[in-house]
Amino acid sequence: MRVREAGMDYADSKRKSNVVGKILFAAMVIGLFFLVLNQSSSFNTPSPFSHHEPGVTHVLVTGGAGYIGSHAALRLLKDSYRVTIVDNLSRGNLGAVKVLQNLFPEVGRLQFIYADLGDSKAVNKIFSENAFDAVIHFAAVAYVGESTLEPLRYYHNITSNTLVVLEAMASHGVNTLIYSSTCATYGEPEKMPITEQTSQVPINPYGKAKKMSEDIILDFSRSSDMAVMILRYFNVIGSDPEGRLGEAPRPELREHGRISGACFDAASGILPGLKVKGIDYNTPDGTCVRDYIDVTDLVDAHVKALAKAIPGKVGIYNVGTGKGRSVKEFVEACKKATGVNIKVEFLSRRPGDYAEVYSDPSKIKRELNWTAKHTDLQESLRIAWRWQKSHQNGYATPSGTASS
Repeated sequence: MRVREAGMDYADSKRKSNVVGKILFAAMVIGLFFLVLNQSSSFNTPSPFSHHEPGVTHVLVTGGAGYIGSHAALRLLKDSYRVTIVDNLSRGNLGAVKVLQNLFPEVGRLQFIYADLGDSKAVNKIFSENAFDAVIHFAAVAYVGESTLEPLRYYHNITSNTLVVLEAMASHGVNTLIYSSTCATYGEPEKMPITEQTSQVPINPYGKAKKMSEDIILDFSRSSDMAVMILRYFNVIGSDPEGRLGEAPRPELREHGRISGACFDAASGILPGLKVKGIDYNTPDGTCVRDYIDVTDLVDAHVKALAKAIPGKVGIYNVGTGKGRSVKEFVEACKKATGVNIKVEFLSRRPGDYAEVYSDPSKIKRELNWTAKHTDLQESLRIAWRWQKSHQNGYATPSGTASS
């Protein structure tokens, strides 16, 4: 009797165990089911970047992790635009993006997407998943000297990538484009200052690639209702007056970089001195003459162009101060701004350079109510130097990790 009871107890226990196991298994299946559903797009709250919001303009900023692009993103965010930055970080800095993310942490204000504009599938995916109202296209390699050494890279990166962006805009109904072009498209005109009607005869691959991109944009605009603004700007200097952003080029690009970066490297001792290439040009002191535009003014021009872009219309504007400064003048201003008596070595000309280039900005003043305000060369350099001194490793900490 005792054995039978024991057997019945065992059977009851086994049945109860099976029931409990089935209940636990069912609970696990149901939990997994709801987890999958919860992770599906239909159960998630749609991203604010994926739909148009009345009163909010969503701008795609290509190359927004770069020097000019990051300053433009900062200005757009300050002006309550919604911003998506797309950058492959080949020339840009993730640290600059982190600065912007910390300044504007609110949901739906800023997003960063790591992607290469040469990848048409990736670009189309970005456009399909985001509701853009406009594109400001900065992304490009942008060194004259480097373009003469690597012309194919420049044609691919500038011209081909611009075509990919334009095709994606056309496919997804994004009808406003602000194109970041350059005075290099003019080449070396016989007459100064340069107006928008000056013939475009670029003399280096950088300028040629940019002009090809302009031609593609203009050809497409004739058969569409796209609002297009092309800004041909001159030599960019300076940094955010509040010290949040600056210029931090890759160390390996120092040889090809802007003269301001070379001056600062010489002033800080990274380089033994400054190499000025070309002292026999047909200019007052033999060195190249350029129109130096502060990045804050340049960004302001882009924002004004965006605000006044009209469907079916094309605007082409020079963005400069209207005044040329020689390289020797620039070096003297840099010495005063940094307080360092920079050693200067004069060398032969650099391939692809031109003697004198400065703008006539009267059209952009007349039509967009824009004029350069930060025209004190020494002051622009002083502000940029202040950022450089406090960011010896660019946007990186001494350990090499990107700072926030």
